[in-house]
Amino acid sequence: MKSKNSGMKIAVILTIIILGALTTLVVINSETKNTGSEVKIPSIEGQPILGEANAPVTVVEFGDFKCPSCKEWGETIFPRLVSEYVDTGKVKFSYINVLFHGEESQLGSIAAESVLKNSPEAYWDFHKGLFKEQPSKNHDALWINQKKILEVASGVPGIDVDKLKTDIEQKSELGAVNKDTELVEEFNIQQTPTIIINGIMLEDPFDYEKIKTHIEQELDGNQ
Repeated sequence: MKSKNSGMKIAVILTIIILGALTTLVVINSETKNTGSEVKIPSIEGQPILGEANAPVTVVEFGDFKCPSCKEWGETIFPRLVSEYVDTGKVKFSYINVLFHGEESQLGSIAAESVLKNSPEAYWDFHKGLFKEQPSKNHDALWINQKKILEVASGVPGIDVDKLKTDIEQKSELGAVNKDTELVEEFNIQQTPTIIINGIMLEDPFDYEKIKTHIEQELDGNQ
């Protein structure tokens, strides 16, 4: 009888241990699913960069000027990211063009690449200016055209509008745009915006608390 009781106790203990281990695995898998997946850090060579070049954390957005969610992200999440982490030297931010909306996406991207090449100090103002022109309703309406681009550019100091017009007409920066498309394919980008933080592709780009958590973890790892 004594031996039988001991066996039952051992069985109970083992059951508790196994259940605990399974619970831990479920929690770990749940956290991974909810926060993001590991990928390599995209190359940002030749891409627009906001912040200090030697900042310890790199945040990359794959975005499309025609994408309503990208406009929303840029107006709600991006300013907080810049204020808390970019302006403080902890994060450098980069943007990679995605062409999910066809010719308009390509046209906006060619224009942005032209500004980046010829007037890099004006890039982010142009970037924000073009997104600002995206209609809040009827997102599928044709609105990215040469006239609208030049209108935005004329309101940004430092942009050579004539040079931009020539680049648009000749598609001079199509090569740079194609380079971005190669990155989109390499990282299997399925939605915009897609946000990658030091090699972590986020499940939900609008969860700013998760963004902060990943950044803080990366900052702790670099200390």
